[in-house]
Amino acid sequence: MTPTSSSGKRASGNPAQQAQLNLTAKQQREAQKQQKLAEYQRQLEKRRRSKILWWVVGSTAGLAVVALVVASIIFTPRPVSIPRGDGDGSGVQGVQTYTNTATHVDGDVTYPQTPPTGGDHNAMWLNCGVYSEPVPNVNAVHSLEHGAVWVTYDPAVVDQSQVDALRAQLPSTYTILSPYPGIPSPIVVSAWNAQLTVDKADDPRIGEFLRAFWRSTAAPEPNAACTGALDAPGKQS
Repeated sequence: MTPTSSSGKRASGNPAQQAQLNLTAKQQREAQKQQKLAEYQRQLEKRRRSKILWWVVGSTAGLAVVALVVASIIFTPRPVSIPRGDGDGSGVQGVQTYTNTATHVDGDVTYPQTPPTGGDHNAMWLNCGVYSEPVPNVNAVHSLEHGAVWVTYDPAVVDQSQVDALRAQLPSTYTILSPYPGIPSPIVVSAWNAQLTVDKADDPRIGEFLRAFWRSTAAPEPNAACTGALDAPGKQS
């Protein structure tokens, strides 16, 4: 009877052959061990590459967010800040001054100036801001009564670059920017009982006018609101 090995495998009767069989089994076990080790190392490397990829993606996204924040700070125009005017436009060349009433009325009003610089007006004021369409005179005049400055332009002769240049000069509140077809000059800047006509948006007198009349203490109601009332069609901001 042929003896068997302790592992349960049939032993060879030839010692040399048996030694070869034992060596072959050991090599197979070693090969399997190396194969498992190699697979484990491949999985580790795969996870490592995945972590690196996500780190790169996360870092890139983080840098992109930082870049956007920095760009927004750098390229966002800062709000224009000017002191409150005293209503004295004597130092602004070309300013015309008028005397107007300030009564609340219903219906349309015929004004002596174009655009109007004051006079009877609707009980509801126009919310200050930028408009892409003409706004009602009777409401805009009420805003002038509150100390707003109304910047108007003839859309037939003033292009968008000029409109943008006008907008860049204006404080974020207590100003109205709107088209006004047929006005006597390409650009007309109005406050309560005061008006300036200019040809170009880069005329330095626009800034001088703003400093004299913006939220002027000479307006009938200089502390009244310029929001919370009427948004006319074409309101942009």
